[in-house]
Amino acid sequence: MSNLFPTYNKWPIKVKEASGLTLIDDQGKKYLDFVAGIAVCNLGHCHPYVNEAIKTQLDKVLHVSNLFHVEGQEEVSELLVSHSSGDAVFFCNSGTEANEAAIKLVRKATSKKKIITFYQSFHGRTMGSLSATGQEKIHLGFGPLLEGFVYVPYNDCNSLINAVDEDVAAIFLEVIQGEGGVHEASVQFIETINQLKETYNLLVVVDEVQTGIGRTGKAFGYQHYPLSPDIITVAKGLGNGFPVGGLIGKAHLVEAFGPGSHGSTFGGNPLAMAAAKATLETIFNHEFLQVVEEKGSYFFLKLTEKLNSTTMVKEIRGKGLMIGIECNQDVTPIIGSLRNNGLLVLNAGPNVLRLLPPLTVSYEELDQAISLIALELNKIPV
Repeated sequence: MSNLFPTYNKWPIKVKEASGLTLIDDQGKKYLDFVAGIAVCNLGHCHPYVNEAIKTQLDKVLHVSNLFHVEGQEEVSELLVSHSSGDAVFFCNSGTEANEAAIKLVRKATSKKKIITFYQSFHGRTMGSLSATGQEKIHLGFGPLLEGFVYVPYNDCNSLINAVDEDVAAIFLEVIQGEGGVHEASVQFIETINQLKETYNLLVVVDEVQTGIGRTGKAFGYQHYPLSPDIITVAKGLGNGFPVGGLIGKAHLVEAFGPGSHGSTFGGNPLAMAAAKATLETIFNHEFLQVVEEKGSYFFLKLTEKLNSTTMVKEIRGKGLMIGIECNQDVTPIIGSLRNNGLLVLNAGPNVLRLLPPLTVSYEELDQAISLIALELNKIPV
């Protein structure tokens, strides 16, 4: 009997080692990993530059608390603000903490509590971030929720316009809903958000926990749109597997997060900063991101070609190396069958296969995954 709470439906795999896109289990079986720790290991497993940075820092100092100046925080924050619309960074340990910080900052900076979020969104599992999440299954059993959140259908401009008034502090969104099915924001939707921001002087918060750090072929997913967020939340890919998160905010918000207003004991510790710095130095490079965009376009095109006549596939969507394949049936058995054949993929809701390979994936590995997916989807009767 396990001593763990059964909060996860664990796969029947015990990982013993990993490198790049390859996982090896305790039986010696190899898997091609298109999960990447759920969009975390954007540079693949055990990336040598990141690992060496962690090892070097390990022999210096692991933790001193935020009462001290941590040089790595200044270095990583400079990398984040120089590649985003922000000016200042708060470091924490996860995406849900980053989103919790965003909720607090929005309310303190505006003195308002009403925040617009969207159905099928996912922002975390603390009380604030799960209240921001527009999914009833995430809320179930944890009420009463934090008040003030209003859920609106995603990409529905009229519903959004009707929901916003002078009491709204912020619009809080993912530019691609990850857990909600890999749905991209439309340009018209983003333009509507910009118009509402100008009309009502509200804040725009973009949750980049899954779409950030190169996943879509740009430093941040919002950069595919004419959008300049007041707050950006990041985590997952930021440390390539080392737990680290952050909130990036514009200069006009700095005063609201003064001394004593918020904190995190482990946030921005030297070891996390070493991992994040090495990760960002590698990914926030024009040539690297350009290659990610090219691989993403290739992946999308080849999947479309291979699955074009597959009757069980309803739609393929996504951006960069964040792809969703919507099927007309539950994808759970498909994920299991692909796993048995050595390819690891996720779901995004009951009917969507979600593909999140490390950004370092080779064209050969993309072709291998495409062949396995096409073989599996073409053999299943509708």
